[in-house]
Amino acid sequence: MAITPEDIAEGEDVDFEEVKEYWNVYKLKDGATLKVKLVLMGVKRLKKHNPDGSPIYVIQSQNIVRAVDVPKELYAKPKPPAMKPV
Repeated sequence: MAITPEDIAEGEDVDFEEVKEYWNVYKLKDGATLKVKLVLMGVKRLKKHNPDGSPIYVIQSQNIVRAVDVPKELYAKPKPPAMKPV
């Protein structure tokens, strides 16, 4: 079933509260570790339903990504701060 922009526009905004947000942790082959978290920003319940009758939700989210435990050899030389116009 295809979701159209019209389906989204006609959807009902549903309020929510954060219950738990987890960081997913990934060890990369280059030795760095990424921590990634999806942060929910908005929810709409569409007027369409799945074949089993359950409601269809569309979310707006943002991915937060942090690189941690990065090996020193992956770092570039820091750049000097940009000069601010006077």
